[in-house]
Amino acid sequence: MLLNQGEVNGTVADADDLVIDTTTQTFMADVIEESRRRPVLVDFWAPWCGPCKTLGPVIEKAVKAAKGKVKLAKMNIDEHPAIAGRLGIQSIPAVYAFVNGQPVDGFMGALPEGQVKSFIERLLGGAVDADVAEILAAGEQALTEGDAPGAAEIFAHVLAEEPENLKALGGLVRAQVLGGALEQAKATLAMVPPGKENDTAVSAARAALELAEQAASLGDIAPLEAAIAADPADHQARFDLALALNARNKRDLALQHLLDIVKRDRAWNEDGARKQLLQFFEAWGPTDPHTVAGRRKLSTILFS
Repeated sequence: MLLNQGEVNGTVADADDLVIDTTTQTFMADVIEESRRRPVLVDFWAPWCGPCKTLGPVIEKAVKAAKGKVKLAKMNIDEHPAIAGRLGIQSIPAVYAFVNGQPVDGFMGALPEGQVKSFIERLLGGAVDADVAEILAAGEQALTEGDAPGAAEIFAHVLAEEPENLKALGGLVRAQVLGGALEQAKATLAMVPPGKENDTAVSAARAALELAEQAASLGDIAPLEAAIAADPADHQARFDLALALNARNKRDLALQHLLDIVKRDRAWNEDGARKQLLQFFEAWGPTDPHTVAGRRKLSTILFS
């Protein structure tokens, strides 16, 4: 393992080494490889972006306050647009957190210092009380197993104690979506406190609801499967089938079909399959096994 400059015998390099500028050419070493040692935040910015100038000092301060537990790589998308394009970034500032070579979380916009600090704490696993964290983890496990009633009960229990717990609120929305109670999910999502709409847990819940509403219009999947059997290059049928399968909690198959489109024709429908995968990942959450596996497979395709 190569040590960073100034990192000897487990001592982290000085604060200046915690904030670097990265390029398309150095991204693999600066971010992908480094994130196997510790989390790396990538701040996508541009000189003309006013909010980027606001966020820059805030996120640098928060990273340095973490005393080497996390690193910051800044990427000017005007000079180096390729990585931002691959990640589907459409507005800046955008911050992505990479762990073990994969993007696992992120946020958009110039968040205030407290929210940036909380984001880093969540990334490092230190923001949530241990007991609540265990309960929330049980709720996430229930969602992964397709147990909508069980997950809803767990998240509702947390909300009874902590009405503004966004992880529990987002989890309850996703449980309601999984159970087919879309109107109920809309009502729960409306309970998000003002100013918290872009929290990652809320964004995941909103994405799950949007996906379910899209899938509801597709109806029976048999005609879609027949269309693909007749013509494997029928990307629209394959895309629609992926949406329908995801709504039925068949994430493995949904992933398989969208990845197949990316392999066959990346440019189809203006990169629609990759963009849909990113929405799946957002809806499932960064730690869901399907998200982790899906990001790894997608990265293999995009960076090969």
